[in-house]
Amino acid sequence: MEIVEAKPEHLPAISRIYDAVVVGSAATFDLEPPPLSYWERALESVDREAGHLLIVGLDDRGEVLGYAKSGRFRERAAYDTTCETSIYVAEEARGRGVGRAIYSRLIELLEGSRARLAVGGMTAPNPASAALHESLGFTLVGTFTGVGVKFGEPWDVTWYERPLVRPSPGDAP
Repeated sequence: MEIVEAKPEHLPAISRIYDAVVVGSAATFDLEPPPLSYWERALESVDREAGHLLIVGLDDRGEVLGYAKSGRFRERAAYDTTCETSIYVAEEARGRGVGRAIYSRLIELLEGSRARLAVGGMTAPNPASAALHESLGFTLVGTFTGVGVKFGEPWDVTWYERPLVRPSPGDAP
């Protein structure tokens, strides 16, 4: 698998992966799939220095197996060194280490940015996602109980955080 920065030609596949999660699970609280323009804006907002990234894992034919994204945690400027992260893998590629590889690369890239902290929230229960986060150095922060309602039932969201290694001033980016 090759992991690269997302390009415009990857956006339809990213959208399909996310849309399947939107309509088929509570892993995201979007109730309707966003239009392709949402992903176009996500790609336009990539800022490697700030830690706002969109990367994809590609198979040997160049097909998108999954993607990871990081971006602003909150709008207020004091939060600008904190990034919220997410990872989604195509259903047919799950259980093969794709998510771990892509998310690991995202963390590596974030460690080279000016971001100081990565945070990720997941709908609970999700033991696979919790194990992935913990294996990559995230620690449990806490759980909001019943914070979102999807498919007619309330869902909890558990939050994790991970400090990011800051490069020394003399280190190359």
